[in-house]
Amino acid sequence: MNQDDDFKPKLGKIRAGGGTRGRKFLHQVLAAANRAGGQSSGARTSKFHGGQIGRSAGIGRMLVSRDCHAAFRSRRVVIKSRIVKLAGKGVAGAKAHLRYIQRDGVTRDGAPGQLYGAEQDRVDGKPFLDRAEGDRHQFRFIVAPEDGDQYDDLKPLTRRLMAQMEQDLGTRLDWVAVDHYNTGHPHSHIIVRGRDDRDQDLVIAREYITTGLRERATDLVTLDLGPRTDLEIENRLRHDIEQVRLTSIDRRLLRDVDPDRLVWSTDTDAFQQSLRAGRLQKLKRLGLAEEVAPGRWRLADDIETTLRRMGERGDILKTMSREMTAKGLARSGADLVPHDPAAPPTRPIVGRLVARGLADEIKDRHYLIVDAVDGRTHYVEIGKGDSIAPIPDGAILRLDPRPVEPRPADHTIADIAAAHGGRYGIDIHLRHDPTASEAFAETHLRRLEAMRRLTGGVTREADGTWIIAPDHLDRAAAFERRQAQDAPVVVRILSALPLDRQIAADGPTWLARELVAATPEPLRDSGFGREVRDALAQRRQWLIEQGLARQEPDRIVFRADMLDVLRRRELLLVAGQLSNELGLAFVKTKSGQPVEGVYRRAVDLAGGKAALIEKSREFTLVPWRPVLDPHLGKQVSGILRGDDISWSFGRQRGGAECVVRTHVIWARVRGRIQAGSVTGMSSI
Repeated sequence: MNQDDDFKPKLGKIRAGGGTRGRKFLHQVLAAANRAGGQSSGARTSKFHGGQIGRSAGIGRMLVSRDCHAAFRSRRVVIKSRIVKLAGKGVAGAKAHLRYIQRDGVTRDGAPGQLYGAEQDRVDGKPFLDRAEGDRHQFRFIVAPEDGDQYDDLKPLTRRLMAQMEQDLGTRLDWVAVDHYNTGHPHSHIIVRGRDDRDQDLVIAREYITTGLRERATDLVTLDLGPRTDLEIENRLRHDIEQVRLTSIDRRLLRDVDPDRLVWSTDTDAFQQSLRAGRLQKLKRLGLAEEVAPGRWRLADDIETTLRRMGERGDILKTMSREMTAKGLARSGADLVPHDPAAPPTRPIVGRLVARGLADEIKDRHYLIVDAVDGRTHYVEIGKGDSIAPIPDGAILRLDPRPVEPRPADHTIADIAAAHGGRYGIDIHLRHDPTASEAFAETHLRRLEAMRRLTGGVTREADGTWIIAPDHLDRAAAFERRQAQDAPVVVRILSALPLDRQIAADGPTWLARELVAATPEPLRDSGFGREVRDALAQRRQWLIEQGLARQEPDRIVFRADMLDVLRRRELLLVAGQLSNELGLAFVKTKSGQPVEGVYRRAVDLAGGKAALIEKSREFTLVPWRPVLDPHLGKQVSGILRGDDISWSFGRQRGGAECVVRTHVIWARVRGRIQAGSVTGMSSI
């Protein structure tokens, strides 16, 4: 048999040929099995799900089929699971996830989370990640008992669950966990390596991941706390009547609804009838149900989706209130603005970072809570955690909705390709527009390479040219929409310094830039807007005392070079501190000069981040860009142009940058071959 459920009964006497009656009865048996939820032999799919070779497939199916009536009194446990591939950026994401689940404020006393393992209460995450080097994948689980608040410590429960999992899977597991108590439901984050005790890929059957593990956890919690009593069940159901979210009472109403969306409030059981009647009255107040006749109710078409969103909104408001209280900030409920994840803010948000957290802990999607200058506090989902670098607490941010329309580069590529037979390349671009620089054309190649990797919307030929489809702009828009799923907003740090430290800071702070901005941010006279207004007045007075501004009868006049003076002051101050620390001389880099050395780290300044580039006897500070981070400790080079710098990474460069340089060489070779001028690679 090629599958556990392959079974064909042969009816009748042994060695009998089988007759019409036997075949007819066989068809009845198979039909009954299908109606009971079995899978017909013709309904199999070729999609792999681990059921054939995954560990504990049989145990998973056995646990699924247990007595549902016994489960009614069992303690409920929610388990979320995810299998994460570690190839490519997966390793960096795994490191970020492990670091983030240990963040501050997740324990009962607000301390950082502490990793623990099967035998130790404190373990280091670095050795765990080192052991996972080369692993194909890892498993992430969140285990949340409904009655988790009755446990003084979740560690014993987690260890017993993992020991049971090892027994079910028939292998030792390498895992770490962190317990979180910063939400209404205490829960444990468990990370399991994707290797078994024989150092082979660990494959777990889908049935065990989706149901089996939850049933094991349910058994353990029920054993610890005892089965749910009638009183506990009734109290839970009564509590659900007034909830603004989808409840078990709603699910039962939806099961009983007829094609016209009508349902009865009556039930043969008096207690169930009281639940239904009370819940329908609550749904009426929410505008999701109406009584069309005595005892007869019509439910709204989108009631399930609406209740889910209401529940999510309620959870978000609780999170916002908790975080604001923890920071000692008082805001009215009317000024708390949770933005729908499906509809990010349409206007820029400027304000102070209050908190960053996990909106979806299993998928590693993050949110920001921003106390904004408009006097309101915003909750905004920012997408995958690795799409936004760590942000200092209290930093001043600007959040912009990510545009989803084609960019100017896409229009340029489409126009050039249309004029050259649907092809684009460096050589083609420079011939089409002689005024364009090679560096400018390379930015278009990087754009195409990013599209190819994410959506496959373009094709690269062996000679380095690209095939551009007639609907390229539509494909570019699809690429932007796909990017917006991972990062729906663009987050920019305006200042890493908290507001109070900017007042007397020697540097071009955000406050200083706002004072001389042509269009400063509009401030509401409440909340953070009022704090900024007061801070601007103090910063203005400090600048007058420093001789960088003067008071006139009806206005304040700032020196034209005020920001430059502040920038030089800060640079010299920080450079002096770094010089003492490193034992190296500081050399200032001027615009147009080359920069070369080892990238050591980023340095936070009032005017933004700077990159510390070190040579054998000296160092310099230049504008930092995210592209530098993968090259920490490596040789880099570039040319400073004003406040920007164009980087290249020599032999260490990789990814899209390496592809771009390769394409430039191929484009030159191809062009010179066509011109008959190439005699050897030395001519390039």
